[in-house]
Amino acid sequence: MMQRYFAGRENWNEDRVKITGPDVHHIRKVMRMAPGDTVTVIHPDKKAFEAEITEINEEVYCALKHPLETDPELPQKVTIVQAIGKSDKVEWVVQKGTELGMAEMIPFQAGRSVAKWDEKRQQKKVERWNKIAKEAAEQSERLMIPEVKSVASLKQVIQWTEGFGHLLFAYENEAREETESRLSGYIGKVGPGESVCLVIGPEGGFTPEEVSVLYQASFQPVRLGRRILRMETAALYFLSALSYEWEE
Repeated sequence: MMQRYFAGRENWNEDRVKITGPDVHHIRKVMRMAPGDTVTVIHPDKKAFEAEITEINEEVYCALKHPLETDPELPQKVTIVQAIGKSDKVEWVVQKGTELGMAEMIPFQAGRSVAKWDEKRQQKKVERWNKIAKEAAEQSERLMIPEVKSVASLKQVIQWTEGFGHLLFAYENEAREETESRLSGYIGKVGPGESVCLVIGPEGGFTPEEVSVLYQASFQPVRLGRRILRMETAALYFLSALSYEWEE
């Protein structure tokens, strides 16, 4: 399996591509590659190319050989809005969500979020989450790196997701009752090319005020099975169901 690297738009020309940043260290010191070795390089337009390394210095230059026919992306653009939690729960969602096809993540500070971070710590967390997303995108052979946005308030989340085709929130009360909000009722409505947002609450669940705000913003409650899922499980359940419906 060829190593996979993403290269910024400014690093491409007609028959060459330049790899920069931490990936240079990975190529030189970790993989110990040399000119003549072959890698896969991803263009920002979600196109993959086989390329041969021609020069390794402070930057790595590669000659493009041919495009690779591959389409590993979900047919839909899925945004996961994940309440921040304690320990490494969000890291887990970033990594596994990337493997399962999420397009972007918006971490949000919920009323019942156990974790409370100042702006400096939030910035460091977001930088780490984006690094994890990049590594997971390479490992799972994605054609894009999901962006993890800055930690937002619920009001900001609603502003950022305005115009999405499908707005959902995973509501634990739906799992406790026989309702009409089963996931199967929504999955079939999310067509190819459409955008869908799923909001997931923290360890203690949504506050009544948050539920009211989500309803007012046209978010629909959805049941993810009959059991109460942990916050770090909900996104993976949803992405897996979507993948099964549209890819398998």
